[in-house]
Amino acid sequence: MPDAVLYIILILFIVLLVLSSALMIVQSRSKSAEIDSLRDELAEKRQNAQTEAESLKQELLMSAEKEALKLRKEVEQEHKEARAELQLLERRLFQKEESLERKIEHSEERSRELLVREAELERHRKEIDQLNTHAREELERIARLTTSDAQSILLKRVESETRHEAASLIRRVEEEAKAEADRRARKIVSLAIQRCAVDQAAEAMVSVVPLPSDDMKGRIIGREGRNIRAFENLTGVNLIIDDTPEAVVISGFDKVRREIARMALEVLVADGRIHPGRIEDVVARARLDVESKIQEAAERAVEEAGVVGLHPELHKVLGRLLYRASYGQNCLNHSVEVSHLAVLMAAELGADTEVCRRAGLLHDIGKAADMEMEGPHHHISRDLALRFGESRAVAHAIEAHHEDIAPETVEAVLVQVADALSASRPGARRETLENYVHRLEKLEAICDSFPGVEKSFVMQAGRELRVMVQPEAVSDHDAEVMAREICRRIDEEVQHPGQIKVSVIRETRAVEYAK
Repeated sequence: MPDAVLYIILILFIVLLVLSSALMIVQSRSKSAEIDSLRDELAEKRQNAQTEAESLKQELLMSAEKEALKLRKEVEQEHKEARAELQLLERRLFQKEESLERKIEHSEERSRELLVREAELERHRKEIDQLNTHAREELERIARLTTSDAQSILLKRVESETRHEAASLIRRVEEEAKAEADRRARKIVSLAIQRCAVDQAAEAMVSVVPLPSDDMKGRIIGREGRNIRAFENLTGVNLIIDDTPEAVVISGFDKVRREIARMALEVLVADGRIHPGRIEDVVARARLDVESKIQEAAERAVEEAGVVGLHPELHKVLGRLLYRASYGQNCLNHSVEVSHLAVLMAAELGADTEVCRRAGLLHDIGKAADMEMEGPHHHISRDLALRFGESRAVAHAIEAHHEDIAPETVEAVLVQVADALSASRPGARRETLENYVHRLEKLEAICDSFPGVEKSFVMQAGRELRVMVQPEAVSDHDAEVMAREICRRIDEEVQHPGQIKVSVIRETRAVEYAK
């Protein structure tokens, strides 16, 4: 039994050995078949790659040949175009050479002709010189004048005509310059006003009210600003409360309103009770006080000037001049002074003193109403005078006190002169006596420095210059030139307020004595 088992086991081992050998043979055969298959596939791919490479090589060669052919054609085309352009340039150059040769031939012909003409001209010039010499000798014999004497006479005549033409040209240029200057002057004045506005506002449009302490500022402002709002609404001014110690600034363009506000604020500060109701009562009383002062000032001015029967409305407007000033000169006092000066001169000349009295007092009344009416103050003064019953003679004298309206009556001239005297006298405005006298002396010195000036006089407190010239040394045209030169030197060398009228006077006098 055990031998049978061993036998079976041996048989099974042999069978397994045979099966494994067979399996190994089968596997080796399948692997060799796969290897052969892979080798065939690789050989096929190699063949395909070579075929594709040959195909690509052929395509690249064909493409390169086509590109080379195309480039060759383009080069040949450019070469043909360059050759055609070169041929065209050669033809043009040839044509220009032919044209230049023709021009050279023509210029040579012209040169020969010019030489012939120059010879003829030289011959004619010599003949003309001989004729001129003969004519000059004949003229000298007939006129009994040498050439130098004739030239002197001719030069004097030409100089005289030139001076006349120059004077005419100067007048025309001055007229054009005045028109242009008027336009530029408006621009310059506007720029000057713009630059000086801050200083002028600080000087002429504010009033300062002192306070006992800075604690009073809070009481003036009030709770949530009700007190300061009530004060500004009632007075029409701006109340400026800033860091300035123990002071409040009142700002406003109307000096009457500022005066009412100043008086009312001083009363409120002194009293200490500040609230909207109290402010309204105090402002009303201050307004009545200022109106009373205005009325009293008007009545005093009318009484001092000696004017009778002045309209009540003119009284109201005239009194407001108490709070107007021009260059530091009070306008109401200035008006009374102009009235006195005009009356004195009118009495000496036998003119109408009543017209001068009324016109002198009212000539600047428009300055008190320039906020309500438009236009220059002398036109406003004229309109007010006519509206409230003044005569046309008075209205004309008022309107003509500035030089934009020509005075037509003696009274108008006197009011104009009185206004100049009152405004320009030393001490009336912000100008010292020393500066005033020095300015007048400088004006006369400029006039006396011109040749032919006999005497010069400063008139109307420096507003007019009258220059007397020698008639034999200065002609009428020279006088016009001299007036212009004097004005130019005054503008360059002298600082002066307003305008200065320069009058150059040339007169011839014939004096004989009967025996």
